[in-house]
Amino acid sequence: MNKILIANRGEIALRIMRSAKEMGIKTVAVFSEADREALHVRYADEAICIGPAASSQSYLVAEKIIEACRRSGAEAIHPGYGFLSENADFAKKVKAAGLVLIGPTPEAMEIMGNKLSAKAAALKYNIPMVPGTEEAITNVAEAKLRAVEVGFPILIKAAAGGGGKGMRVVNQVEDFEEQMQLAVSEATSAFGDGSVFIERYVSSPRHIEIQVLGDTHGHIVHLFERECSIQRRHQKVIEEAPSSVLTEEIRQKMGKCAVDVARAVNYVGAGTVEFILDENLDFFFLEMNTRLQVEHPVTEMITGLDLVKEQIKIARGEALSYTQQDLKISGHAIELRVYAEDPENNFLPDIGLLKTYRTPKGNGVRVDDGFEEGMEIPIYYDPMIAKLITYGKDREEAIDRMVRAIDEYDITGIQTTLAFGKFVMQHEMFRTGHFDTHFVNKYFHADSLRAEDEQEAFIAALSAVLTLKKQNVPYLSEQSSVKDTNWRKNRS
Repeated sequence: MNKILIANRGEIALRIMRSAKEMGIKTVAVFSEADREALHVRYADEAICIGPAASSQSYLVAEKIIEACRRSGAEAIHPGYGFLSENADFAKKVKAAGLVLIGPTPEAMEIMGNKLSAKAAALKYNIPMVPGTEEAITNVAEAKLRAVEVGFPILIKAAAGGGGKGMRVVNQVEDFEEQMQLAVSEATSAFGDGSVFIERYVSSPRHIEIQVLGDTHGHIVHLFERECSIQRRHQKVIEEAPSSVLTEEIRQKMGKCAVDVARAVNYVGAGTVEFILDENLDFFFLEMNTRLQVEHPVTEMITGLDLVKEQIKIARGEALSYTQQDLKISGHAIELRVYAEDPENNFLPDIGLLKTYRTPKGNGVRVDDGFEEGMEIPIYYDPMIAKLITYGKDREEAIDRMVRAIDEYDITGIQTTLAFGKFVMQHEMFRTGHFDTHFVNKYFHADSLRAEDEQEAFIAALSAVLTLKKQNVPYLSEQSSVKDTNWRKNRS
């Protein structure tokens, strides 16, 4: 494998290219017209334009990706995450074209791409499941009876769903039919598949996932867990490894279950098996993501492995060079997704120009990004700017290092999730490990950041006044008071 094409953009494209370069493999970038000046385009050995800005006309068009691969002479395609990374039809087309997809088989993607078929596969190995239905609901009256048996509140979920779409919490039987219709309608609109099923609603869940790797020789290992419970709109914002609540016994049980889930579909490559953990520390299978995860760096930090290199080696037919017994957890890592979003306005995207962009440096700090100062955050794609990762000998050091890194990260021109990340790192419930997926709803309010801004502004104003007084500069009158200044740190 001398040349690979990266069918993605931004930070993940750059991250893949860097590992490939270290392996002596040439890289080909593909880009839309909106990404012509993007960093991944400049970094690659070759770059090919595949269409207009809209992803539906560029990054999501399988034929354009495969044609670019043929033109460049690349032997393999790495899809990254998002776009076509879990598209079984794309995987089949890549295989039919005589190319290698750096990822799992189309068959594994198809089974794990649907939550119901994924559950059926997992049941072969008696993996714990949340009580509910094991098939798509076809009879609403029967489903209502099953919901009563399971006990309210229950959760209606889209079989082909993700990102919280097609998901409804039902607290009482009287609301069941209405919420069912809404869930089916939303699932049909979002995924073209209105199939839904029901599960018992876990009221205080933690989201724990296990990284797995499988080679073409039948070897499958897990690389321990990631805690992904800090979420907004059912999407992760902060992840860490290892989890602060798992005992070694639970870790081993979850790891074995994750390996069994992968074995159920003869899994090849990097994948993630997701679980829900309840207040009693009982865990249940949720789904499997058949790709590299956004949060994979925290696993890399605690294991010392490069997951992209492992993916490439597996795609070349190499066997894993280690066993489960060889793998150990070392230290603690935390990742903050730095989004171009305004936390004070319900995390709505805030697209614009990066007037200032300076990343943090120093021991135990890693930044995976795809932007530089003066670039525009395009409106066409996911608003993630970077992944900020910190590593420490223990969780406390990783948290403290994250706070320092956030303070050093200088971004102006747009609103970002940096201030939110600092709020989480300093919150008592996060620092003590007593949190679940409802953390944002329970503890975060826009006023939290405004109060911090005003306190920072007051301290800055006080410092300025004291400096001016020492220099005998008549800047403020004797009647002026720092407390009367209503300055607020300008983040734009």
